[in-house]
Amino acid sequence: MKVTFWGVRGSIASPGPQTARYGGNTTCIEVRTDNNELIILDAGTGLFPLSQTLLAEMPVTANILITHSHWDHIQGLPFFVPNFIAGNVLRLHGGIDPVTGRGVEHVMSVQLQYSYFPVREDEMRGRIEYVTVTPRQPFTIGSATVTPCLLNHPVVNLGYRIECNGKSVFFTGDHEPPYNIYAPDDANYADYQSLVDERNQAILSAIRGVDVLIADASYTDEEYRGKQGWGHGTFTSSIATARAAGARTLFCTHHEPTRSDDALESVFREAVRQSSADSESVDIRLAREGETYEF
Repeated sequence: MKVTFWGVRGSIASPGPQTARYGGNTTCIEVRTDNNELIILDAGTGLFPLSQTLLAEMPVTANILITHSHWDHIQGLPFFVPNFIAGNVLRLHGGIDPVTGRGVEHVMSVQLQYSYFPVREDEMRGRIEYVTVTPRQPFTIGSATVTPCLLNHPVVNLGYRIECNGKSVFFTGDHEPPYNIYAPDDANYADYQSLVDERNQAILSAIRGVDVLIADASYTDEEYRGKQGWGHGTFTSSIATARAAGARTLFCTHHEPTRSDDALESVFREAVRQSSADSESVDIRLAREGETYEF
């Protein structure tokens, strides 16, 4: 399998000289199976440069897996160039929003309202298909098996495990490890802790033994103290998850948009140093826009 990063920033695109080394586009990751089937994880602003490269291999059948519907993970969809060319197919996969009861088709219908974008969906010449997915219910994309996993974010967020020919990758999207919202002396603490432990074990089971884990590592431990409940992980939590799940390689992503590349490398080095006892068996890397990893 082959993984290429087209967008690794979180929350908002942050182009400029201070982010040029690791990239300023928001989340978009290309996965190619050994049979060259195209799977795309999220559709942030990195989807636009990816889509331009696909013009060299038309007709294109692209399978985009949406983790959740926050802007930084979907705002590249209207600019997916193959959508404008007849003969191409985009299959958009995603979960159901329990608040609205709507599926992933709602993601496109909102963005392509004429008030916000000058091209309506029925004016696009490529074909767009919508696939609703369910946590823990595997489905196939060509030779690959994809299993969604419900993770923890302020909106429904699905992580995806992709397996093909004995190789595997797991992407968390935006994820904050579940934690107990009650104080230890609260009467509800023990019952809620059982729920937290159950959820964390289910997540570890979904990740268990992957070759590549791509995880939300937005914050340092110090930053997290003021941002608990925002729905994002830390370098420490991602490293601990990778080790506990037996992942071979960890890519830390969803880089804080206000953090320069120099600062990013600095906090990453310190997190790896502090977690050295937990990370001996894991190859830990920073996700970098434009980088391809083949395994």
